[in-house]
This record gives sequence, C-alpha cells and structure tokens, in this order.
Amino acid sequence: MAKTKKRESTKSLVRGIESIIEVIVLSVIYYFCWDMFYNEGPTPLFEEKGKYVLMGIYGVLAYLFCKNTDGFQFGDLRRTDLGLAQWIAMLITNIITYFQLCLIANHMLSPLPMLALTLIDVLVTTMFVYLYVYMYRHTYAPRHMIMIYGTDAAISLKFKLDLRSDKYNLTKIMSADEGIEKIFEEIVKYDAVVINDVPAQVRNDILKFCYGHELRAYVVPKITDVFVRGSKDVSLFDTPIFLVKGTGLSLTQKFFKRAMDIILCVIAMIPALPIMAVIAIAIKLEDGGPVFYKQKRATYGGNVFEILKFRSMIVDAEKEGISIPATGEDPRITKVGKVIRALRVDELPQIFNILKGEMSVVGPRPERIEHDQEYTSQIPEFQYRLKVKGGLTGYAQIYGKYNTSAYDKLRMDLLYIENYSILLDIKLILTTIRIMFSKESTEGFEKVAENEQHIKEEIEQLKKD
Repeated sequence: MAKTKKRESTKSLVRGIESIIEVIVLSVIYYFCWDMFYNEGPTPLFEEKGKYVLMGIYGVLAYLFCKNTDGFQFGDLRRTDLGLAQWIAMLITNIITYFQLCLIANHMLSPLPMLALTLIDVLVTTMFVYLYVYMYRHTYAPRHMIMIYGTDAAISLKFKLDLRSDKYNLTKIMSADEGIEKIFEEIVKYDAVVINDVPAQVRNDILKFCYGHELRAYVVPKITDVFVRGSKDVSLFDTPIFLVKGTGLSLTQKFFKRAMDIILCVIAMIPALPIMAVIAIAIKLEDGGPVFYKQKRATYGGNVFEILKFRSMIVDAEKEGISIPATGEDPRITKVGKVIRALRVDELPQIFNILKGEMSVVGPRPERIEHDQEYTSQIPEFQYRLKVKGGLTGYAQIYGKYNTSAYDKLRMDLLYIENYSILLDIKLILTTIRIMFSKESTEGFEKVAENEQHIKEEIEQLKKD
C-alpha cells in the first residue's frame, strides 16, 4: 500500500517532466527546420539569442495546444486518442507558426517546409505516445478497486470501468445497505473506492474514513454536488460559505461568449461554404428532395427553434412524426447521407443557427421537444440545461456517448454551466476535433439494445456474489 501511494504521489511530476521533454524535442526539430529553410538570405531574420525566442514561442504553443486537447493525459487516454490529440495540436501550432514567420519576413513564404515539419511531428509524437504509455503501464498497475453502490442502476458503472482494465481493476461491489462498519473493514483492503449513488450520511462517513486513511476515493456526483462545485467562496465572519447562484452565465460572460461564437463562425464559413455547396448539390442530385432537414429543438429559456442539418435520410423518413433513431444499416439513410454522416459534416448548417443567435458553438446539445418533455418528466432537474443556449458541441458530446443516459448527460451539462469560462470553451472546441475521429462517441442505440439484457443479468449475478 505504501509503495502504491508513493508511486501515485510522483505521477503528476513524472507526467509533467515527460511533457516538457517532448515539447523540447519538438522545439529543437522546429529550430532546424526554420534555420534550414526560413533563415536564409543576406540578412537572417534573427541573430544571437533571437532564435531562442522563436523556439520558446513554438514550445509554448505546442504545450498549450497539446494540453488543451488532452494530449498529455498519458495513462488516462488510449494511445489512439493521445496520438490524435497531439497530431491536431501540432497541426494548429504549425499553421500559426507559419503565418507568424510570414509576418516576420513581410511576405508569403513557402509552406512546404512546414508541411514536412508537420509530418515529422506526427512521427515524433507517435513515438513519444507509445513510449510514455508503455512506461505508464509497466510502472503503474491497474488500481485494485471496490465500489460501494446505493441503487441497482449504479452498478452499471462497473461495465464502463471494465472497458479500461489497463487502468482500473474493480474486483468487488458492495451495497451501502450492508452497514458502515462492514464497509470500513472491506475498503481498507483496496487501493481505491468508488462511491456511486450512496445515501448522503453513508457517503460522508465513507469519505471521511478514506480521507483519514489516505485512500483514493472516486465519487459519482449528485446534481446538488455539481451546484456546489460551481459555487463561489464567501466568508461570513469566521464561517466559510459556498454561494450557489443558479443564474447561469453573467451578462459579461454572455457578451464574450456571443462575440466568440460570431468570430469562430465567420472564420469557419471560409472553408465550410465550398464544402456545404458540394454537399447540397450532391443531395439534390441524388433524389431531388430538400437539402436541409429541419427539426424543432429546445434552447435557452425553453425557447423553441428549428435546428438545421443536411438531409441524410429519405424524404418523409418520419411520416408519422415519430422519432426513430437511425442505426448504422438503416435503409432510410441515403447514399450521400452515409458519406456525410461518416465524415460528420451533416451538422455544418448549424453555423447559421449560431449566427442567428439560436445556438452557441459550445453548450448542452439541444434536445427534440418531445425528448426534452419526456426527460424533464422523469428528471425534473433536466430543465436546468436551458439556462444557456444549446450548442453545436458540448461537455456531454465530448465526454459522453450517443447512448449515454439522460441523467449522466445532465450531470455533464451542469458541470459545464457551473464551471463556464472562455478557456473551457476553447478547450472543448479543441477536444471536439479529436473526438470527431473517435468511434466510441458514435456507439448507437442498437448497441444499447444488444447489451441491455446482458447488463441486467450481470447486475443480478454481481449482487449475488
């Protein structure tokens, strides 16, 4: 146990050192590229220590973009996700650096050396990712874990943890009803405890025990926990107080968020318009039907608007007005629809929704009216998502899946609302680019149907054990 705690205490330091080493290597490679191809001529761009300033700026950009795309989460993310994150980060870094060099030279430079540098960066970052993940897995064994649960539904978390057996080793589940003393006797045998949907008093007792015994505790938050997490610290004489406002974004935050939405959409329109034109022509040529599919959705304050998508299914695919989610082999999906769904460009027209002020780039994904009403009837707190505008992407879209439960989506969306900042929006936008290439986020309803009965049977067996 002591050995495990010592390894855990150094993990952040080791990860930080690994990140810095990688950034230094990438900066040195950039320096040689710059010196060979962009520092030529009778008057070099920089002499003496000026070149180190260029390297420093490049290193800072690489670090910030890698960090904000989760590219340094060695051991937390899979290799493919880490690789994608770092490739995207280096591509953005090199684009910015290229225009920086053009400004310094006061004319357009050849982009070919930067393209070659990007390919080299892809190879180098891939090597670092494989090396660091290999080191992590051979240094840190999966944590030996126990889960204390309060309801049967909470047990389903075990199946999610089992998907990352390289990181988590949940070997026992235990009901909170078995008594606090028995729980204490068991949890000291493990490296970590997962506390999921446990009554407040029992949860408090377990947390205090874990804190006192230096046991790692993973707590699945309740809705009220999310509110407290986003609260403001206030001191009333000698008593600390958490202030929960529940008002959503401030006027200042709304102003800057709207400004960023407009700027990003205007920039995105430059490459998006030609792509949208090609898609529109392809849809029209295939069956002569409408280019866009419109659907009523709920957004800020419960207002209703028509969300725009490129039509990817046959005309009148929902004649009866009944929502039937499309599966991977759904015969209603057109040929063009299969392509634009695979490339994830069917939602590009929502740029117009954002420019009109009906949506934001980042925010809770707006639900269909009937779904919003259904979820709110089951979970009254679901309406709290409407404290901000619906978004093209959001916390739940990035960290959840297509089949994530409404309650889990609500928790993630409230985490976003209560912890909102411009920097968080930027991080989520960058992470979205990586998620677009991840198959996990598109796991659909057919997969749920396949696993639902199996999960129920597994839960009953786990409870017996």
